[in-house]
Amino acid sequence: MNTRWKRRNRSSHQSWISNGLPLYLSKIRVTLRKSILDPQGKAVEHAISTLGVGSVRDVRMGKYIELRVEGASEKEARYATEEVCRKLLANPVMEDYHFEIEKV
Repeated sequence: MNTRWKRRNRSSHQSWISNGLPLYLSKIRVTLRKSILDPQGKAVEHAISTLGVGSVRDVRMGKYIELRVEGASEKEARYATEEVCRKLLANPVMEDYHFEIEKV
C-alpha cells in the first residue's frame, strides 16, 4: 500500500486520507487527432440528424477525465498529470490531450 495514503473504512465504502499535501484537480480532455477518422463521432452526428437537428456538423468524440492529485506544488501536480496522460490515458499515435489544473 502507498505510504502517502492511509485507508479508512466507512460503512459500505473505503475512503483515502492524504498526508496533508495540497490537492489539485486535473481536468483532462483526450481527443482523436484531426487526421484520424472518428466513426463514433460520425454515428452520433447521424443520430443527431435523425432527431431533426440538421444544423450540427463535424461531431468528434473524446474522453473527459478528472484526477485529484496530491503534490507539494502545482508544478509537481502538472508533472504527475502529464505522466498519467502520456503513459496511460492517451494513445500518442492517435490521440491528443489537454489538461487544466486547479488547486482544490
